[in-house]
Amino acid sequence: MQHSLISLSILAALASSAVFAQEQKEDEANDKYTDRIRILGSSDKLRTLGGAASLIGELELESFEFDDINRVLSTVPGVNIREEDGYGLRPNIGLRGSTPERSKKITLMEDGVLIGPSPYSAPAAYYFPMISKMTAVEVFKGPAAIKYGPNTVSGAINLVTREIPEDFDMGIDLAYGSDNYTKAHAFHGETAGKWGYLVEGLLTQADGFKTIDNSDADTGFDKTDLMAKLKYDLSSTNTDQFIELKVSKTAETSNETYLGLSDDDFNQNPYRRYAASQVGLMDWDHDTIQLTHFIDFQSVDVTTRVYRHKFSRSWQKVKGFGNNAPSIQTVLLDPDASGNQDYYLRLSGQEDGKIVVGNNDRRYVSQGIQSDFGFKFNTAHIEHIIDAGIRVHQDEILRDHFEQDFNMLAGTMQNPQNKIFTTVDQEKSTTLALYIQDTIKLDNLTLTTGVRREYIKTHYQNRSDNANAKDDWLDKEFSIILPSVSAFYAMNNDWGLFAGVHQGFVPSSPKQNDVDVDAEKSVNYELGLRFAMQNTSGEFVTFFNDYSNLKESCSFSNASASQCPIDTDFNGGNVDVYGLEANLKHNFALTTDLELPIVFTYSYTHSAFKESFNSDFPQWGNITAGDEVPYMPNHQLSVLASIVHGQWQLNLLAKYTGEMQEAAGSGVELSDKVIEAHTTFDLSANYSLSAQHSLYAKIDNLTDEDHLVSRRPDGARPTKPRQGVIGYKFRF
Repeated sequence: MQHSLISLSILAALASSAVFAQEQKEDEANDKYTDRIRILGSSDKLRTLGGAASLIGELELESFEFDDINRVLSTVPGVNIREEDGYGLRPNIGLRGSTPERSKKITLMEDGVLIGPSPYSAPAAYYFPMISKMTAVEVFKGPAAIKYGPNTVSGAINLVTREIPEDFDMGIDLAYGSDNYTKAHAFHGETAGKWGYLVEGLLTQADGFKTIDNSDADTGFDKTDLMAKLKYDLSSTNTDQFIELKVSKTAETSNETYLGLSDDDFNQNPYRRYAASQVGLMDWDHDTIQLTHFIDFQSVDVTTRVYRHKFSRSWQKVKGFGNNAPSIQTVLLDPDASGNQDYYLRLSGQEDGKIVVGNNDRRYVSQGIQSDFGFKFNTAHIEHIIDAGIRVHQDEILRDHFEQDFNMLAGTMQNPQNKIFTTVDQEKSTTLALYIQDTIKLDNLTLTTGVRREYIKTHYQNRSDNANAKDDWLDKEFSIILPSVSAFYAMNNDWGLFAGVHQGFVPSSPKQNDVDVDAEKSVNYELGLRFAMQNTSGEFVTFFNDYSNLKESCSFSNASASQCPIDTDFNGGNVDVYGLEANLKHNFALTTDLELPIVFTYSYTHSAFKESFNSDFPQWGNITAGDEVPYMPNHQLSVLASIVHGQWQLNLLAKYTGEMQEAAGSGVELSDKVIEAHTTFDLSANYSLSAQHSLYAKIDNLTDEDHLVSRRPDGARPTKPRQGVIGYKFRF
């Protein structure tokens, strides 16, 4: 009997050991997969990463419950933003001084896959995923951009959706606030045997904070997002393997306009909208289907994703007054001028007359297949970590822009007529991208070298019924090799130095003849210090981006419609952008139960055109060497302070943004205008009722500042006024 008990004990121990080994093996496989869908993976990886990086995790996202990516990025150094609608519906984000217009100069991803509507053909991100459903936001600046492309000048942003849980999990988030703001968010998922699933739904809406002349219509938005994931485990004795399907459908209807205010009207009431803007309406739908296969052979892991995104949008908004009339921007800059008065009165509904309304109807497709490989090996006692990947990608945009003449009658836009198509074209890109990166570990030194190859084939076609349209087309091919090298040296367990250099690149538009306009190219350098101790961590980085050619393109969001043709590219020549980024975190333990964590973020950015030239691009004009690039504040500072005590937490975020120029040179509209420095405060509080139930409240723009954030596209526009929100959360 005793021998039987011993035998059973040994068998149980062996079984337990086998189970533990299998769980450990599965955990390692999950970690590898996580590193494929994320840029940074986990905060531990920041310690040896050769490049400046920021990870905003789920707990940080929940501390303020922001719906606006602009506010989420407040604690990330090196981010320059031009606000527009106050809600962050269509963000304008730049990194390290790159042009913020529609975030077109940065690589945008969701779960490691390109998420922009048409990232090669038309990279302006008129679609941006709903930040409220994300569990992490990752920002990378520097050499690692080589892995992600196509835009490698400034960096990448990766948004991470919720993973399928291993055990039963569900959550509910309900909130209500100012301007009839409403949020309803719920998810549920679990894994049973070899099958796992997740379903998630999110609804946000608000009536808006502006008032339209002669109208009681709201100026808000409605957004919905439905997502489902299904996973099947194919693992065997020698391999960990699974396949996962993700499908999502997102929609937005927003009563948004490009029509702003004159400076005088802004000063009197920044939340006013002219009567002409009552026709403003954005309506879009976005569909995603993505199939992921992951296999880990222990020595090599491979992640393959097949994806397809479809995005359809229609944006109706005031465009102008017709032929031989001044632009809207001209009228609003000086509405009392003799040639502008009648048009201003027409916009504000005080005088009858014709107003041209444009509808920018577009359809996008972005699809492809990409595989990422990772493996390790040792040679001569030197460890090599190889990351490599290949992506075949195709995207296109179909434009069917038209305009109609509306009549402003007694303060109401009426009787649309004379539907005329203005832009009917197609831009299409087929690309092959490859990268390989070798990370070598030599004692305290981690050295990473990499290279990216982009082969891009594009097609432009005018699709209008004009007799000569068939002759208006352009096919071109482009290939470039983009190298990078970075290093991290651990001085001890707490302190490390890092440095890197890489080639920056942004392709030109398919519509643009490369004989006249070059692709954007730069050589980017960085040098930094990183440390992490028990209660204190930080990162200090200096960077220098040496542009051999800064490229810009015309869009409705950065210029009045009459100022330049859509998607026209412009050369900016040699430009220097350099600066300092600092991020410092410290946790003050005031008592055994009371903590005061503080996050300090500072960015200094300076830019200078190195050559004098005259440009037709509306944000440049007549450039004199030394002029600064617009929408790039020299100084930005944010301080996040929290008080944590048991079941409750109080957070205060202060963000200072320095003065920004509206235009770089002289001789163009807004060349003498600046966006003045401003500071905003956001406050939030969280209280846990129990392990499953919690309450939260927040106040965005605590001091109710009504500062001006931009005069583009057409007139002055404000930040969001003070908004209060209360919410309830349940987590099983």
